[in-house]
Amino acid sequence: MALDTDPLSAKLLAWFGLNRRGLPWREERTPYRVWISEIMLQQTRVDTVIAYYQKWLKAFPTIADLAAAAEQDVLKLWEGLGYYSRARSLHRAARIIVRDYGGELPSDPDALAKLPGIGPYTVGSISAIAFGNPVPAIDGNVRRVYSRLFDLSAPLRSKTSEAELKRISERFLTDPNVSAAPGDFLEALMDLGATICAPAAPRCPICPLRDDCLAAARGTVRERPVVEKKAPTPTLTVTAAVIADGNGRLLLTRRPKNGLLGGLWEFPGGKVEAGESLEDCIRREIREELGVDFSPRRPFGVYRHAYTHFKIILHAFVGTIPANVEAEPLSADALAWAEPSELNAYPMGKVDRAIARNWLDEKTLPLIGLPNPAE
Repeated sequence: MALDTDPLSAKLLAWFGLNRRGLPWREERTPYRVWISEIMLQQTRVDTVIAYYQKWLKAFPTIADLAAAAEQDVLKLWEGLGYYSRARSLHRAARIIVRDYGGELPSDPDALAKLPGIGPYTVGSISAIAFGNPVPAIDGNVRRVYSRLFDLSAPLRSKTSEAELKRISERFLTDPNVSAAPGDFLEALMDLGATICAPAAPRCPICPLRDDCLAAARGTVRERPVVEKKAPTPTLTVTAAVIADGNGRLLLTRRPKNGLLGGLWEFPGGKVEAGESLEDCIRREIREELGVDFSPRRPFGVYRHAYTHFKIILHAFVGTIPANVEAEPLSADALAWAEPSELNAYPMGKVDRAIARNWLDEKTLPLIGLPNPAE
């Protein structure tokens, strides 16, 4: 495939100069702000990220502020963005940067790649946007734009596709238009993919590259990029226990740091096993997690949520534990009895936050006869 990049890059950069999106991380640009925005934007819509980004910078205006923060405060500020390992990685990386780089994000791509949570794409995007270094950066928007522009028939994420995309990216980086402003070129590709070359409804008639697009010329735009069908997403049935003491405090457990929703607080429970009823499941889970017997009294809603590789249907139950036995965090990092007014201070995933909100909305009175661990 012959690739004359100069006219393409000139057209795209001219379009970007007139149509660039006004995003907060493009104002008062610093390496730290670029880094935070790039991590937040991974697998998350721009419209969602804006409010989180602004709150984050208000709480942690510098890398040193982030490094000095408690992990629970970092997770709480991230609550709702999902993929919580990103927040934990940001926190760990900030402490490394303060310790090893004087609190300044390193400009060397090899140094960036060694920091927690910074993969090949993020190395490239930070290098290009924050430091003006011509380093390849290929995300979903870039993959889609290039797949259509050059009518790539290899399935996305295949070795052939990745090799072609890398070759195209590296060829563009040798273009004088791009090497002079690699950050602008990368952001132009992102904006084009987000606003014009969209996944389901591309706006080809107003695309600045429509006359150069091979997929448009060949009528294959809606067939590009080629995406292989995925296996059906499994759905798990799980349970959770809402346990209040005699003073109305709720029992929460903190998930281990490694793994899904690591470091977040939740209402204890777990997955239903084959042949097990919902009530039997929650009894077994509480015995395994807390070392006490749980008596479900009434259902407290059904909650649905989709994660990256699976979905859940969660059945919550309000119930009691014996007054003469102390619950222990046998499979969790910690256990806490939280006042209803304190629930918002505990970082939670979306489902557990929904349970907490429903509890507060219901204004449930303390259940008579439940244990008070303080006594």
